[in-house]
Amino acid sequence: MCKDPKLNLVIVDDHPMVVEGLKSLLEQVGKFRIFSFTKGISALDFIQENKTDIVLLDIVLGDGSGLNFCQLIKQKSHKTIVIGISNQAERSIIFRFLENGGNGYILKNADANEIVDCIYSAIKGDVALSKEVQGIMLRPSSNYIELPRLTKREQQILHAISEGKTSAEIADNLFISIITVETHRRNLLQKFKAKNMVELVKIATENKLL
Repeated sequence: MCKDPKLNLVIVDDHPMVVEGLKSLLEQVGKFRIFSFTKGISALDFIQENKTDIVLLDIVLGDGSGLNFCQLIKQKSHKTIVIGISNQAERSIIFRFLENGGNGYILKNADANEIVDCIYSAIKGDVALSKEVQGIMLRPSSNYIELPRLTKREQQILHAISEGKTSAEIADNLFISIITVETHRRNLLQKFKAKNMVELVKIATENKLL
C-alpha cells in the first residue's frame, strides 16, 4: 500500500467546514487523492466500486452511525484503513469503534501534525490514536459510571427525551432529520451504558445532568 505514488483517501463527515479543513490539510501533504462525502451510504457505494486505502470517518452522521459504517466498510473492503475522527470522546464509543474494525481514532481538536502522524501510523499497521484518545484509553477502569462529555446537541436531545418527546418531535424542534436524532439516541445509550431510554433518563437525573 505504501509503495503507491498516491493513496486514495475518503473523508466522511456531514460538516462541510470540517471536510474542507481536512482536505486543505491533506492536500498539502501531497500523498493522497482525496474524495469526500457527507453521507455514509454514498461513501460505502464509492468504496465498493473504487480501491480505497484510507477512510477518515465521523461517528455521528446524518444517515447513521459511524460505528456501524466502520463495520460495513470493513466487510466490503477489509484492507481499507478506517480511522474515526470525531468529537465523541467516551471510552465506550472508542472501544466499540475499534472492536468494529477501526484502525485508529482521532479527536477533532487534535492539531494538524497529529492528524497526519496518526494517518501514517495507521498506514504502517499501528493502531493510530491521538494523544487525548491515548489518555482516555489508559485511564483505570472503575465500577461506577464514567460520566460522559456531551455535545450541545446531545444535551438538547437528552433534555427532549426526558420530556417524553418522540424522535419526530425532536427532529422538528431542532430542524434536523429523524435519522440524526435516532443516531444521537443510540450514542447516548452507548455513552451512559443504558439499556433503554427510561434507564438513560434515570442515570442522567441521578447524576444531575437533567
